[in-house]
Amino acid sequence: MVSQYAGAAFAKHLFPLVGSEGVVALRVGLSALILLGWLRPWRGLPTRAELPTLLLYGVTLGCMNLLIYRAFALIPIGIAVAIEVTGPLALVLLSSRRPRDFSWLACAAFGLWLLLPLHAGAADLDPKGIAYAFGAAACWALYIVFGKRASSVQGGGVVAWGMLAASLFIVPVGAFYAGSSLLAPNVLVGGLAVAVLSSALPYTLEMIALRRLPRRVFGIMVSSSPAVSALAGFAVLGERLGAIQWLAIALVMLASGASAWTGTRDA
Repeated sequence: MVSQYAGAAFAKHLFPLVGSEGVVALRVGLSALILLGWLRPWRGLPTRAELPTLLLYGVTLGCMNLLIYRAFALIPIGIAVAIEVTGPLALVLLSSRRPRDFSWLACAAFGLWLLLPLHAGAADLDPKGIAYAFGAAACWALYIVFGKRASSVQGGGVVAWGMLAASLFIVPVGAFYAGSSLLAPNVLVGGLAVAVLSSALPYTLEMIALRRLPRRVFGIMVSSSPAVSALAGFAVLGERLGAIQWLAIALVMLASGASAWTGTRDA
């Protein structure tokens, strides 16, 4: 998470040069090349029946990246990620029928109410940035659904195929917005750093962690994403959050971590 969100914070320095769309194109496109070269997924090609699943997985992956980076351009990273994690949280809670899970839903809803400009004491946030973050949350939930289906694809290299599918439409979008600026040497070097920090390295570490940690421990650790991203935004970009915003982030994290603990334990 430190790698992923430090890379995202660093990526904001590239937004004035190629826009958020251009940075996403570099991140996804270069990540696809790195993962294809490292995992070599062509040694076990997917079947024709598996291609639609991989395509859906890649499309949701690409849309999730594009929307959250657009949100980063307009609102602080920590706030954007706090909104984004409500996607997988909602997926868990809406599939549950246990009364206690409604308390976690209420906790997350109250956190969002504190975070968003819905009351007099709330900080002013760009409505477009909020909308993009909620769009990324929906894509994250879909990414989990399609990723679970894609994980059954034979031959491995699912992440590499998914990133390749994402790059097939994300890279043209970035090229449309940024044009030839994407090929500037300093932009390419910065984009490579973002690709390694935000995609290649964290995805690799995540796979290692998943093999060694119980699912609920992993879920609780991932629930700290809003705090880690907020700290990365402060350290790299000087983004300062108020006390109410930190309280709101803590409530969303509590709801996410508690649902991961109780849901996985019961399963």
